[in-house]
Amino acid sequence: MTTQATVGPRTLDPTSVRPRLVEARRRREGWGRTLLVGVITLVALVPILVVVWLALRPRLYSGESGPTLSTFVYIFQSTNILWWLRNSLLVAVTATVLSVVVAAPAGYVLSRGRGKGVAGFSLLIFVIQSFPIVVFVIPLFIMFAKLGLVDSIWGVAIVYVASSVSVACWMMSSYFDTIPMALEEAAWIDGASVFGGFVRIVLRNSLPGVLSTAIFSFLLAWNDYLVALVFLRSDLQFTLPVGLQTFFQQNATDWGPVMACAVVMALPPVLVFAVLGRYFSVGGIGGSLAGS
Repeated sequence: MTTQATVGPRTLDPTSVRPRLVEARRRREGWGRTLLVGVITLVALVPILVVVWLALRPRLYSGESGPTLSTFVYIFQSTNILWWLRNSLLVAVTATVLSVVVAAPAGYVLSRGRGKGVAGFSLLIFVIQSFPIVVFVIPLFIMFAKLGLVDSIWGVAIVYVASSVSVACWMMSSYFDTIPMALEEAAWIDGASVFGGFVRIVLRNSLPGVLSTAIFSFLLAWNDYLVALVFLRSDLQFTLPVGLQTFFQQNATDWGPVMACAVVMALPPVLVFAVLGRYFSVGGIGGSLAGS
């Protein structure tokens, strides 16, 4: 028998009041979380907005006032930024493709293989990725100087592939672990080879993992400064991070071109996320096992 609570002239049922209170509390908590996320997002966007604002400011001693695109016109007409952009894209895309091509089968071996050899290979990858790249820069520079790869974007691309492939193998292996062996076994029963099952079943269901690995490799090569600074010497071989330093002068710095170059440098990663973000979905794997 339910008890009645008297509030003024009305009699309320506690069983009907309690859900409303819970819903109101959840609504307040939801608004609080939204406000917190909004504040964090605003704080994270402040540096980006400052960069864009400085890029739109007139250059020093130009006599202009107000926001203007003249700084972007200047860097494209009077500097080698188009060469630097080409070099960065060429190096980053090459390193990304090679890293994924190498990491995909290697990650599959780490995920499906058993035995001391696989365990030793896994441990070796872990040890290699634990070293910072600065440890290998000087020995690589000496070796590349003998091979004629210094001041070459292809030599830099080789370093980027070597520095990203170990982590890429772990990323691919971790995603392959989420794909059930039952799918491959069904393909084997239907006559597919091990390689055929890997290509047709595992890789086709691993698009989010492949894209995550590709984006990691791309950003590692795109944002690198140390390796490019050590290995590249001539202005036309610079990548964007190294080319950016040419805008800095000893006594004064014209921050307009610096920030304009920074905006140009930020556009390709933003476009990559905008184009490939919709492919990050894992819904197809669960549907493959429906009815099994």
